[in-house]
This record gives sequence, C-alpha cells and structure tokens, in this order.
Amino acid sequence: MNHPVNAPLRAGFIGGGFMAAVHTRASRAARGRPTALASSTPERGEEAARSLGVERAEPDAHSLATAGDLDVVHVCSPNRLHTEHASAALAAGAHVICEKPLATTAADAERLVRAAREAGRVAAVPFVYRYHPMARQARFLVADGQLGTVLTLDAAYLQDWLLDPGDTNWRADPAAGGASRAFADIGSHLCDLVEFVSGQRIHRLAARTRTVFGRRAGTEVTNEDTAALLVELGNGALGTLLVSQLAPGRKNSLTFELHGTRQSVRFEQERPEELWIGGREGSRLLLRDPTAAAPDSARMSVLPPGHALGYQDAFTAFVTDVYSAVQGGHPEGMPTFADGLRAARLTEAVLASAAQDGTWIETPPETEDPA
Repeated sequence: MNHPVNAPLRAGFIGGGFMAAVHTRASRAARGRPTALASSTPERGEEAARSLGVERAEPDAHSLATAGDLDVVHVCSPNRLHTEHASAALAAGAHVICEKPLATTAADAERLVRAAREAGRVAAVPFVYRYHPMARQARFLVADGQLGTVLTLDAAYLQDWLLDPGDTNWRADPAAGGASRAFADIGSHLCDLVEFVSGQRIHRLAARTRTVFGRRAGTEVTNEDTAALLVELGNGALGTLLVSQLAPGRKNSLTFELHGTRQSVRFEQERPEELWIGGREGSRLLLRDPTAAAPDSARMSVLPPGHALGYQDAFTAFVTDVYSAVQGGHPEGMPTFADGLRAARLTEAVLASAAQDGTWIETPPETEDPA
C-alpha cells in the first residue's frame, strides 16, 4: 500500500485489553496514527476505540486486517488467534507487530516467518525488555569483553497475579492461551533477554514444570504455573532460570545475572535505571547516563539522567524502531518474527523436557529461516 513520505503511519489494533492500551500509547508516542481497532465483539471494539482514542472501530479482526488503509497492524488478541490475525494482516499488505507468543506452536510460528518474508513486510514481536537502556548497556559490556568469558548465569521472571486458585484469565485455558502458560508468557521474555545480552544461544536445556492448581475458578487447568530450567549456552556457560506466576510480592520481577572471568553484571527490570557490576575487589552500581553510555544504550535514553525510564518507555522505543524499519530504517536489535519462532521452539523444548522428567533437550540456533 502507498504511504506518503513522512506522514504518520496508520496503525490498526486487534484487541481491546491491557496490551492494546500499551500498544496504542506506544504508537502515538512513536508518531503513529491510531486509526482503527477491533475487539472480540463490535460493541467492545467501539468502547475500546473510544477509551483508547483510536479514530474508528471495525466490527471484527478480519475487517480490520483487510481494511486496506492501514500501514501496520498490532495483533494484541488471545494467543490462539495470533496466527490467524497476523496472517490476514500480512496477506492484506500490512506490516505486523504481533504480541508474544508469536504462535502457540513452532509450526505456526514457522508459517508466519515464511509469510512475512514472502510478503516483504516488517514483522516484529515485542520482546521489549531489550529496550531498557541498561539492558543494552549490559549487552555492550559483554560484547566489549569487560566481563571476560561468561561462565554462569542466574535469571528469573517472577509474578504473583495467579497466586490463588480463584485467580484466572484466558491464559489459563490451553484452548486460548496454548499448552504452555508461564513459560510461553514470561519465560520467553527471559530467554530472549538472556540470549540477547549474552550474545550466546541456549544450546540445550533441562526443565521441570508444575501446575500447582489443577482447577481455577471451577475450570480445569493443564498449562503450567511454574517452570525451572537448567541451560547450557553455546560457549559452555551453565545457568539456572526460574519462572513463576505464584511468587508472593513479585509483581514483574525479571532479573538476570551473568558471571564472567573478570566481572559480573546484574539487571533488574523493576530497577531499570541501574546495573550492578560485581568484581572480586569490589562492586558498584552503574546508573543510567547517556553521556557515558554505549551508543546503543544512549540511543534508548530519551530522557536525561535522573528522569526514570520504565516499561512504557521501553515499549515506545520498540514501536519506534519498528516504525523506522517500515519506513526503510535498519534499527539495531529489533526483535522479529524469527525471534518469536525461536521462543516457540524453546517453549516446545521446555514442555518436551518436562514431559520426560527433566531430560536434556538440544536447542541449537537455527542455521537459516524456514524455507
């Protein structure tokens, strides 16, 4: 579809819940034009469009995906619908941002990677924790050799919003959310960040999962509440990953710590303005300061030091990069459908390992995209 040079990208949104609110705010901040929205019913779409300041509502996702006047479509619908909605938007000629998990199976994720390539469209997945400036700074420290050789890692993503058996939402239903819940939902973020910052792929893993509450609000549950992993990176580094949505007091605690032969580094998403740098002779806190940061970290620092940047800022930086790519740019470190496929393959490896009492499963990097 033709789009005037330098005009705001016309954005459509499939879904009207929490993530649609995050996406519309980010789109507007990235100088997009929130143009259309569709939700689960026409009535919900009208209500969400009004509350989120989107120009119009479409009656359903198919109508939005095929509207013909949208440059980019943000897919924020339940997991099971991602493949259908992203495919329709790509077929109609739109660029696509699809929430994670990209698909509930690796086979469907492969199909989406192939469809995006054949359509020649930008296709991205919001692994937005990459967009915290201090996560980029940690990545620079590793790549610059300041940690030495990474030997071990310790990482976790902990929440408590499903702590009680009465807590539920559509993600707890495998038909809507997929066979994996906690790992596909938040463990995928954790693995993406570990691989992105360390510069190493997880080459194999061993996992155990647990469904603590077999019923939630009277409905049977089969996808997991918690997952624990042992991982081995491509350079032989060993690590532990813990994922839980039943950790009291932990609201969105994503942390990772890498230990090298010279230094260690720790990033905490709930303290995004700092890095802990550990050394044998002493440790220190490195605070965000774009004047002294690595270029890619400074690029994300849109506010001066002391003016805290958080989750919504990271999301805006991600959408800004995607919109730049749509307009011909080549932003560094933008997560694509290929990264979504990587997460889907890791999710299936976790489930396979857990089904075999924690046996090691090989998860080497792909040598090429699906043909």
